[in-house]
Amino acid sequence: MKDTFKHKGMRNQLAQVVANKGIIDEKVLDGIRAIPRHLFMDSSFEAHAYQDKAFPIGADQTISQPYTVAFQTQLLEIKKGAKILEIGTGSGYQTAMLLELGAKVYSIERQKELFKRTSLFLPKLGYRPKRLIFGDGYKGLEEEAPFDGIVVTAGAPFVPKPLLAQLKIGGKLVIPVGENNKAQIMTLFVRTSEKEFTKKEFGEFRFVPMLENKN
Repeated sequence: MKDTFKHKGMRNQLAQVVANKGIIDEKVLDGIRAIPRHLFMDSSFEAHAYQDKAFPIGADQTISQPYTVAFQTQLLEIKKGAKILEIGTGSGYQTAMLLELGAKVYSIERQKELFKRTSLFLPKLGYRPKRLIFGDGYKGLEEEAPFDGIVVTAGAPFVPKPLLAQLKIGGKLVIPVGENNKAQIMTLFVRTSEKEFTKKEFGEFRFVPMLENKN
């Protein structure tokens, strides 16, 4: 598990690529500069680690494109100490980004193999979420609600109501919404009152599908 000056240089270049695409949150760009993405991937694919691309990581899942991770994180406008729920731990790269920004992170993964791997891997890099949970992300995590922010890292055919219900007033849900075989629309919901939400759409992204009750 080596992280060299060469890797750091490649991360600086990647941060510049992401900034050129419109990411302006300096803390998010610092996260890209800090997180050793090559360690989240099989070492034989190390050459791909600092390209702005998604990459397969097993269990039919991918490590998200750095720009996508940065974009979703920027939409959350995370303040230090914010309580964030992540749906789809996956490789743990997005989890690491949330932790770099000082969030208290609760993360749910429904693929057993990935859950076990990432649970062991993140602490080795010094990343310690509050809780990693093996379970169904559609249900959220009611016992820890309300959250300042919820980020969904898989394409959802619809917006799960429990996730909206588990936001604080002023809390944000960032979720890619759309059918599995099409591009999804990145969508931001902000809870403005007990019963009201605003909704904004931010163009097309591609994610692996968010699956329900399939462990």
